Amino acid sequence: MFDVLVIGAGHAGVEAAAAAAQRGAKTGLLSFSKANAGQMSCNPSIGGVGKGHLVRELDVFEGLLAKTSDQAAIHYRMLNRSKGPAVQGPRIQADRSLFQTATQAALQQLPIEWLIDEALELDIEGDTVVGVITGTGSRIAARSVVVATGTFLGGKIFRGHDRVEGGRVEEKAATRLGEQFADLGLAHGRLKTGTPPRLDGRTIDWASLTPQPTDGQNWRFSAFSRSARRPQLDCAITRTNPRTHEVIGNHADRSPLYAGSIDGRGPRYCPSIEDKVKRFSDREGHQIFLEPEGLTTRLVYPAGISTSLPLDAQQEMMATIRGLESVEIVQPGYAVEYVFADPRRLDSRLCLKDIDGLFMAGQINGTTGYEEAAAQGLVAGINAAAHAAGKDPTLFGRQTSYIGVMIDDLIVHGVNEPYRMMTARAEYRLHLRADNAIARLGVQAKASGVSAAHATAIDRYMERKAAYMTSFEEKVDAKELGLQGGQKSLKEWISRPEAVTAVRDRFGDDDAAAEAISDILYAPYLERQEREWNTMQKDASITVPADFDYTAVAGLSTEMIERISAVRPDNLDQASRIPGITPAALSALHFALSRRDAA
Repeated sequence: MFDVLVIGAGHAGVEAAAAAAQRGAKTGLLSFSKANAGQMSCNPSIGGVGKGHLVRELDVFEGLLAKTSDQAAIHYRMLNRSKGPAVQGPRIQADRSLFQTATQAALQQLPIEWLIDEALELDIEGDTVVGVITGTGSRIAARSVVVATGTFLGGKIFRGHDRVEGGRVEEKAATRLGEQFADLGLAHGRLKTGTPPRLDGRTIDWASLTPQPTDGQNWRFSAFSRSARRPQLDCAITRTNPRTHEVIGNHADRSPLYAGSIDGRGPRYCPSIEDKVKRFSDREGHQIFLEPEGLTTRLVYPAGISTSLPLDAQQEMMATIRGLESVEIVQPGYAVEYVFADPRRLDSRLCLKDIDGLFMAGQINGTTGYEEAAAQGLVAGINAAAHAAGKDPTLFGRQTSYIGVMIDDLIVHGVNEPYRMMTARAEYRLHLRADNAIARLGVQAKASGVSAAHATAIDRYMERKAAYMTSFEEKVDAKELGLQGGQKSLKEWISRPEAVTAVRDRFGDDDAAAEAISDILYAPYLERQEREWNTMQKDASITVPADFDYTAVAGLSTEMIERISAVRPDNLDQASRIPGITPAALSALHFALSRRDAA
């Protein structure tokens, strides 16, 4: 009898199993293959704006993703570095092989029992899951089950007119389990994702392309490890052009997307190149990032050009792009369509409301991306272990974490397209910075059952930060900072824009000092944001003019403008109930209406 049985060893399953085992649960991990654990099925990168915040939050709860990313990173880049810390996004390119090795090594250190088999059916008695029935006929008993099947549940692979069952190239799908989900009424629909062709880097004309070097700053994803940096590789940038788009149009009848073979909706923020050309026909080109897949491999990942066209069309398309005129395709791109469940049937623990003990995490809940999957796996794993032991759950609030924002979005609004985390989804994003995850979540992480060593590391970090906050009260002469103006406390100096860089330089690459500085810089804005949010709660009856221009509202994404414009609500209360509208969008709309009324 397992306390927690996890189905699937992708990013969600790995984090779920690790979180459960770390908290003392007897944990089983059921997968087609142990060797594929930690595989990066699509892009060889981790993090980004919003996504990097999730990775940092995982790290606080002793998740694996931050540390394994650092162990495999061959390119570091802090996105939005020219903007404030709240919207900066840590991102790395990983060596695929090193990332997979680091993940499997981390799992090996935990008391997790591997079960190499197929999950044919959930074993359900009444309204309670009691285990899993496998392909070999075994009945595995469990107090909690976490389904983390990724794109494998009813998965189908498309390339041109060819289609086969599978969740990843040359790997079979979880077909029988997908059929049971349909029989139980859990299958809500189908979604689509895709991947670009893998290129032979030796056949790319790198000299003709714009290089994108790694960051010189010595930052890491994990605050709890300082592994030495691997050798760093540059990426490069190129673009499609009208000739590329013409080739795609010429082969439109061979695209499963255009032909209607794929029913599932793909990700809005990471569309295939066929989608981009069709939806943005006015654009002359789309950016492509050429990302090396490792230190010892020739493979290169062309981010931004995922496709399901047939191989000859992919080759013809690539030949039109600068730097890729003579490129060789090692593995063609393809699309994957898979079954997902309605996340609105889950509670905040990611447990089904009508089947006790059944948790779900990752793409099965309608999300896209390694980071979103891993964060859900952490939530499901922690709470599946708590459920099995009869302990209180660990719940994530949207005021304190991006994990909480994602969970709340999923279980309240549901999805009709693959969900991707972005900072624009969080109404408290000034507080939810990537650099202050420990301060926000450290106490909760310790209460969730992290190891004693990890709890001590959290305490030591917070002690360092507190010491810096105290030291910032001390007077410092302007000359020490290369400035003029007599003596002021560092806290006072930080409030002056011309002094911020000098104060940062004084403390170098110290994470705790940088976080303390950001706290001081953001303090007045956070106070104002809190007041605005409290006022907004009282002003839900504010009317919205029939001719109100939503495109003029600062902070509203294109998606939110589309959703609100389609309904044209009479007031903020109606706006708050529009499916898919985020609290952040509601806050932006409220602020715009308030400014209009005050004018």
